[in-house]
Amino acid sequence: MNVQRMLPHRFPFLFVDRLLEMEPERRAVAIKNVSFDEPVFQGHFPGLPIFPGVLLLECMAQTSGLCFGESDNDRIGLLASVEKARFYHPVRPGDQLRIETVIVGMRHGFGKAEGKVFVGDQLAAAARFAFALRQRSEFEQLAD
Repeated sequence: MNVQRMLPHRFPFLFVDRLLEMEPERRAVAIKNVSFDEPVFQGHFPGLPIFPGVLLLECMAQTSGLCFGESDNDRIGLLASVEKARFYHPVRPGDQLRIETVIVGMRHGFGKAEGKVFVGDQLAAAARFAFALRQRSEFEQLAD
């Protein structure tokens, strides 16, 4: 599946490299390879590069977004809230992230998801998300 066809994000803000598994409107598993030349490592932190927690949240949000758009390619999820975010293990250059998300509810133009990020078998982060589900054409009109 082509991630760039399914998400509006592009480099340097696309944080899903490959989609491994997907059940539309139910769950997704994706991969993000954290490379040594990620632009964020220039400032976070020189000499001690750590992938920012906010970008781990973005990895989970983008993976969730893949679930919302697959059954109707014109629909995207706009992040509305983040709850119960927890960071358990630092992510470093060279790590491969396995991002697992589950859609826990959808109704009245909103969706809820839970996500986890793993490095190997180690849980690195977890959170709950809410999304406003909108037609891609509506989103594009807002950008004009």
